[in-house]
Parts: sequence; structure tokens; C-alpha cells
Amino acid sequence: MNIVTKELNKKELLSSLDETSEELLQTLSLFNDTELNMVPFEGSWTAGQVGEHLLKSNPGIAKIISGNTQLTERPADEKVEFLKSIFLDFTKKAISAKSIWPSDLPKEKHKLISDLNETMDDIKLKAESMDLSLTCTDFPFPTLGEFTRWEWITFIIYHTKKHVFQIKNIYKKIKD
Repeated sequence: MNIVTKELNKKELLSSLDETSEELLQTLSLFNDTELNMVPFEGSWTAGQVGEHLLKSNPGIAKIISGNTQLTERPADEKVEFLKSIFLDFTKKAISAKSIWPSDLPKEKHKLISDLNETMDDIKLKAESMDLSLTCTDFPFPTLGEFTRWEWITFIIYHTKKHVFQIKNIYKKIKD
């Protein structure tokens, strides 16, 4: 019974990843190439830069979940609610690691969407065949420590949702 429940929850998690990916791609598809590279207000990234930021962060996570793991000695989803509280609080702005900051170069809509779709599909394909309860040991998340594969997938979902919200705001701002 526990295994069935675990599989159903895994299916729900991967379905949420799919839905979030689709929302990201649909939101970016609203822009033309010029709009994708427009700065909506001083100090903001463009929608293209937000997409590039996700493109820089997600392959690293794919590598982490495919890397070294160990058995988890706590609930595999223990940090999910904390991640949710951080990333789905749209009133707060986070500062990402400089290594995943986007460049100032113009982005091409078709290529950005294609690359993001490929990256998200790769993560989903990897996750489908993995035990998501294992703890990833190659990269502890700054200040939060090691995540399980489940938590890394959840991170991708919430991180992407935060940026979809941001992209929608950028779109609204440049259309006003």
C-alpha cells in the first residue's frame, strides 16, 4: 500500500513539473524577440534573461539528481514546505548565485524555448526512473544542506513558478 501511495505521489510531482514547464513555455511564447529582450524597469532582468537564468540553473540540478546519493534518514519531503514558503512568496525578491546570472546578450525566443523544453524534459525523464527519496550528496544547497531528489524536483517546480510570475509581470509592464 505504501509503495502505491509513493508512486501516486511521484506521478503527481512529475505532473506538477510538466504543468509548470508548460506554463513557463507558454508564458515565454507570448513575447516576440524584441519584447523578450526589453527591460521593463530599471534594475530588472528581461523575460529572456529570466529564461536564461532557468536554463543555467536546471541542468546543474539534473546533474545533482543523477549524481551520488545515500539513504535518507528523515522524511524525503521534509524541506518542501520551507521551499514553498521561500519561492511562492511573490512579495520577496531573492538573489541568485552569480554563476547562474544571465548574460546581457539578446535572447532568441525560439532557441530559448526549445532549450528550456529540452532541459525540463531531461529532468523529468531522469526523475521518472529514479528513487526520489534518496539524498543527493554532491551539492548541499546553500544554508539548507543536502536535498533529496524529491526536494530538488520540488525546488525546480517552485523556482520556475516564481519566475513564471516574474515573466508575467514583465509582460504586463512592457504591454502597458
